[in-house]
Amino acid sequence: MTEEKLPQKVNLLGFDAEGLKKFCEDLGEKPFRAKQLERWIHRRGARDFSEMTDLAKSFRAKLEKVAEIRGPEIIRDKTAADGTRKWLLDVGSGNAVEMVYIPQDGRGTLCVSSQAGCAMNCLFCSTGKQGFNRNLKASEIIGQLRHAEHTLRKDLGITDENERVISNVVMMGMGEPLQNLDAVIPSLKLMLDDNAYGLSRRRVTVSTSGLVRQMDKLAEQCPVALAVSLHAPNNELRDKIMPVNRKHPLEQLLAACKRYLEHAPRDFITFEYILIGGVNDSLAQAKELITLVQDIPCKFNLIPFNPFPGSGLERSKPEEVKAFADRLNGAGIVTTVRKVRGDDIDAACGQLAGEIKDRTKLAEKRANREIIIKEIKSPAKATGGEKNV
Repeated sequence: MTEEKLPQKVNLLGFDAEGLKKFCEDLGEKPFRAKQLERWIHRRGARDFSEMTDLAKSFRAKLEKVAEIRGPEIIRDKTAADGTRKWLLDVGSGNAVEMVYIPQDGRGTLCVSSQAGCAMNCLFCSTGKQGFNRNLKASEIIGQLRHAEHTLRKDLGITDENERVISNVVMMGMGEPLQNLDAVIPSLKLMLDDNAYGLSRRRVTVSTSGLVRQMDKLAEQCPVALAVSLHAPNNELRDKIMPVNRKHPLEQLLAACKRYLEHAPRDFITFEYILIGGVNDSLAQAKELITLVQDIPCKFNLIPFNPFPGSGLERSKPEEVKAFADRLNGAGIVTTVRKVRGDDIDAACGQLAGEIKDRTKLAEKRANREIIIKEIKSPAKATGGEKNV
């Protein structure tokens, strides 16, 4: 005679307000219980239902039987010399993802992952080089923010649930967020919910490599600030360093950016542009960019390339970064250069890798990497003339 298997408990961590409301109704509880649950789980960081002292004992007893609050387990916790902190989180089946906290004057930014690995295969990204395993669940995405916020509060001795350490969240960690909208959107709603993390839409940013249909869907369902990874001024170069461009070329991407602005909490799109030495950092290419985005309200965030083992690419020289930024600023485009943070613990942009069991055989698909790098660094490439124009 086999032992009867107990039903798996429901993990409440990834439920947004509507999901918790339905869960409570299914248990025969009134809707206001959902708000109480949400505050305990997210604002107060409760790990056990016994802590929820303003819930009726009968309700707590129900919860103990059918539900749990479970986020990813922490494998490693590192802090860089500049205060940047990186966590490695276990997401099961031999996979681990990374998140990064960046303290700055007047704000604290958390960089969150949305996938175990990444299938976008961008030439300059350590995560993509590692391959892809799966999308993260909403509980694994919001669990990153929950762990970081409450760990940092504890470290700083903050006991007031209304005092937040993390003021900004950027979905710029491992993965392409728009490939995982079913989990990303509930997570975003929790980030914005006053009963959870209460962040402003302007302070929550989703970064995308340029998935046009999904950009439209995000605009309709949960518009937040949008950052678009551009990295090239023309289709020829972008095709080589960002394969997504072959499906969604720049003309389609920029049209989607204009549509997004009709819903966005900010009146501009942020274009992210990693400067790679000898690849996309010439003044001729800066001139191309100016023409490319001339009718889109935007700002540029220039990011010096962060090398990783086997990248085959180099960071642009400081004087070239400055000249590139000056050319864009001189054309009236607000342009900033991102300060490199946390590179001593591999926590800088493009360096997040985690530990991924690749099921896409992406490494095999990158066999022609050296050929592509040689092509894009060739002096014969058509990028608009001399290096400094």
